Amino acid sequence: MLRVRATFEKKGRAKYISHLDLNRCMLRTFRRSRIPIWYTEGFNPHPYYSFALALSLGFESSCEILDFNITDDDMSMEAIRDALNAVMPEGMRIVKVAEQKQKITAIAKAEYAFSLVTEDSAGLYEAVQSLIAAPEILIEKKTKKGVKTVDIKPDTELLTCTDTGHSVDITMYLPAGTQTNYNPTLFIEALKNVTDTAFEPADIRRTAILCADNTVFE
Repeated sequence: MLRVRATFEKKGRAKYISHLDLNRCMLRTFRRSRIPIWYTEGFNPHPYYSFALALSLGFESSCEILDFNITDDDMSMEAIRDALNAVMPEGMRIVKVAEQKQKITAIAKAEYAFSLVTEDSAGLYEAVQSLIAAPEILIEKKTKKGVKTVDIKPDTELLTCTDTGHSVDITMYLPAGTQTNYNPTLFIEALKNVTDTAFEPADIRRTAILCADNTVFE
């Protein structure tokens, strides 16, 4: 049995496929590709595959992780990639296939890029800088136990912040581990709470999945 890890894109109209529908979509993709995927054993066998991280609805990504096993040890990674891409839906494409090297628990953070479109980019830029410099960034977050106030400042790492004249473009690291997992909407909501400058978020993308030492997860 060959343990496979595929990296795939989810862009364009595909960003509106929910995580639940993504599971159904991938099941159909595997069936159409005729790849000899390994089935679970027991009373109700089903194809085994799993995603490393759920992606929020409306976000694009170039680095989604899909793990699965195939029963043909001699099948090449290129053949697996091509067979899946031949039947993938619009907006989704396998960009890399390789044997699994690291456990999912090695994932610690993700890199995101997004734009904040505004008529006052200079004012918004200053608001972002002030928020990042604040001793804490408090925001209400939904959890399994209800809504609680969390400080996202210790886990938020701003990489770039650029005033383009019509938007503020941001890249940042956010935690994506098993214990703490944030996405940019929390930072965006916190920003709205501290500025009167009107803006709209656009083009939110997950651009990398990383280990604790900032190396790319493989």
